[in-house]
Order: sequence, then C-alpha cells, then structure tokens
Amino acid sequence: MALWFAGTPQFSFIPISFDSLGLAGVDLKDRGSNDPPGPTGIRAAFLETPSVIAWPQKTNGRMNRAGSWRVLGRVRIVVLLGTCLLFWSCGDNFQEDQPVITIPPQVVLGDPVPGLSADLLAQFEAGQAVFERVFTPEEGLGPLFNGEGCASCHSEPVPGGNSTRAALHATREASPTVCDLLLQEGGFVIQQKATPLLQAQGIEREEVPLSATGAGFRTSPPLFGLGLVEAIPAATILANEDPEDADGDGISGRANRFPDGRLGRFGRKAFVPGLLDFTADAFLVEQGITSPIFLREETINGQPIPAGTDPAPDPEIPLSEVEAVVDFMRFLAAPARRRSRNVAEAAAVFRGEQLFRQIGCARCHIPSMQTGPSAIPALSRKTVFLYSDLLLHDMGPNLADMCLGLASPAEFRTEMLMGLRFRNHFLHDRRVFTVRESIELHGGEASASRLAFEGLSEADREALLTFLDTL
Repeated sequence: MALWFAGTPQFSFIPISFDSLGLAGVDLKDRGSNDPPGPTGIRAAFLETPSVIAWPQKTNGRMNRAGSWRVLGRVRIVVLLGTCLLFWSCGDNFQEDQPVITIPPQVVLGDPVPGLSADLLAQFEAGQAVFERVFTPEEGLGPLFNGEGCASCHSEPVPGGNSTRAALHATREASPTVCDLLLQEGGFVIQQKATPLLQAQGIEREEVPLSATGAGFRTSPPLFGLGLVEAIPAATILANEDPEDADGDGISGRANRFPDGRLGRFGRKAFVPGLLDFTADAFLVEQGITSPIFLREETINGQPIPAGTDPAPDPEIPLSEVEAVVDFMRFLAAPARRRSRNVAEAAAVFRGEQLFRQIGCARCHIPSMQTGPSAIPALSRKTVFLYSDLLLHDMGPNLADMCLGLASPAEFRTEMLMGLRFRNHFLHDRRVFTVRESIELHGGEASASRLAFEGLSEADREALLTFLDTL
C-alpha cells in the first residue's frame, strides 16, 4: 500500500513506498510545529521538517480537510528511490483510506511559541513593544550605557536575535575559587557610551579597572526559545554534571551558580539563573535604566554620578515594563530546523548528524532536553532542541579571558546551537565569522572532538557543516 505525502493546501501528494530498497529508515512521531525531526534517519521526502503520521478522519462520509487527524504514532518507512523517485500527483488520485504524512507549518523566526492563549499572546505583543522601544536620557537612558534599547543588541535578523555589537566585561580573579565582580569599581560590565550631559563633564565612557585580572568582549546572544530553556528542570541539567570526569571521557562539565546559590543557565558563562534576572540587569547595566528591582545607578569606575547628569527620577521604568519584556522573551519560539533543499543535501545532513555524534560533539552539545510541568501549556513538557548541556567546560587557554561566578577564565557554557544558521559571527567575542573557524578554535575539553573533526575527510567535514547549517 502506498503512503501519501501531503504537499500543498490544494492536496497534491507524493506516493512513498513501504518497500525497503536498502536506505536508512525514519521514525516519525507527532511533534510540535517548532520541534525539529528526530535525531536519526533520512526524513520523509528528504525534507528536514517536523512530520506527523495520521489517517484522515471522515465527517459524514468525507475526509475532514479542515485538519481533523488521528495520529498513528511511530511508523517505520523507507523512501522509494528509482526513476520515479518523487513525483507529484493531482488531488483527484487521493484515496481516503490511505495514511498521510502532513507537514505542519514551521514557526517563523520571531514568532511566539505555538499554543498561547489570547491573553498570553497579548502579553507577548505588549512585551515586544517595550523590547523595541528606544529610550532617551529624559526617559532614563544612561548616563552610562551600551545601547538605547533591548533591540539595539538583539535585532538581527529579527527582534530577539543577536547583533554585531559586543560589550566589554572585566573581573578580578582573587583566587582560584573567588571571582571579584568589581562591584565597588562600577561592576563587571564596562559601559562604552555616555549621554550628552555626562560628556559635558568630560566623561566619554567607563574604563577597565586597574585591579581587573581579565577582560573580554561579549556578543549579545539570540533570545529565541529561552522561555523553554528556563523551563528545563534544574535536575535535568545537573544530571549531566561530571566535575571530576568520573567516566574518564575527558569532559568534566559543571554548573555555575548565581551569588544567591541558584543554578545559572544564561550568559556565556551560565551565570544568570532566570529571565527576570537577565532582563532587569540588562536594563541597568546595558541601558542605565533603573527599575524597582535595581533602584540605584551603578557608579562610574567607583565614583558617584555627577549631579545633574541623570535627570529622570528612579525607578526609571516600572516593574510592569520589565515583566513585559520577560514575557516577550519567555514566549519567543525556538527556531525550527531548516528543510533540506534537495535529495543530495538531505543525504549530507543525515551523514553530518551521524558524525556530530560520532566525534563527540553531542557529549556537550546535547541535542535536546525536556521542560518540566508548567501552568502555561505552551511551555509544559516540551522537547527543546537546544544542542547544549548548559554546563561549564574548560575550552583551553586560547579562548580564556575572565572569571565569572564559579567559572574560571577558560570555562564557558556550552553554546546553544539552535538557530545557528541565523548567526554571522561566532564564539563569545565574535572573533570568527564561520562555524568551521569556531570549531578549529575549540581547545581544552573539546580538543578531542576538534582533532576528530580535523581528521575527517573533506567530504565528511562538509557534511557535518551542512548538518549544522540546518539548525
């Protein structure tokens, strides 16, 4: 019996045989529209896209084409190759008793997570308005700052993305176990802009404190899917810790902690525990805007802000606006996997995904985790294809710059690879512009995987990079 592939709203279909011709099969499951396909197998019709196996339901003897489907569950299929590899047939040939693979619409980058209620969708849209707001000194910007609004650093290719801007950070490693955030000298974020009133006092920017032992640039991370990442239980993350490398595989991931003891998961060194912390802190240290969470401006390298240079009364934004931005970030959907462009690319993606695991990349870039139970159904018990363990790893001396929390200068959180194809610069400080270059700079615990990558044939290296370009 033929299996039919639903191709267009006009109900054109591709017949796919169950007969095995020696190709790898595919396990298809019921997945959300923003969930990438499973980790193994050439996908149905060679498309890198989520799929659902279903029998069309009948209503009064007819198929309900409005979308009523009964999910079958796991089905093992093999794509028929031959002179008639894939061909479209007209809708008139469709038989109602045949199973159908439907392709749900992919989430567009910048969309909210599917399944939000009308009220939560309104919160998402209200938060986006605050996120895209451009602040002025009269509204609280500065007097020291790095950007005029959230979107100043998170706008490429759409609001919530990253940017080419990089902030300057510095800390002091007081001992191997103590990292000084330099709070008495203005804090570890070194603001590089000043408002006209502060410039009139002869102050153009903040300087790296002389007591700092390490400094480095930090690019703005993309924010897509972070609400799902926040919803991953701490126990899930901690289950992958191996600080003493007990299994002897050369990888010893460990968690970072916020000063109050909470598990960190956001930021290049996994220092920030939650989106509210991330947002309120960014308003203060990146924009110089106070809120009820942080009521006082930072100092200028430890010196008070000159009188008259910060005219807006504190708090400069209400808590409701901070929380609105949190809602926008929490409900930003994770990027969907890109579909393969053709059969040859799909085969390369399949091979590259195998190699990603074989050379050890997936030991740290864990493909997926599950969120815990949530009062918000759109975030509850969802699979997040983040490609990270959210733990710290020693990446070697060539990437080392500064400590932060429990993280040593050489330790960084495993970068999340979801949405990787939308980035145009890589590593924490934007020093390279291709994925290949970033792999070649992996050291420390990642050295074995880097060497394995370098030892692959050029065709296999290209296959692995092609796979990464679908994330």
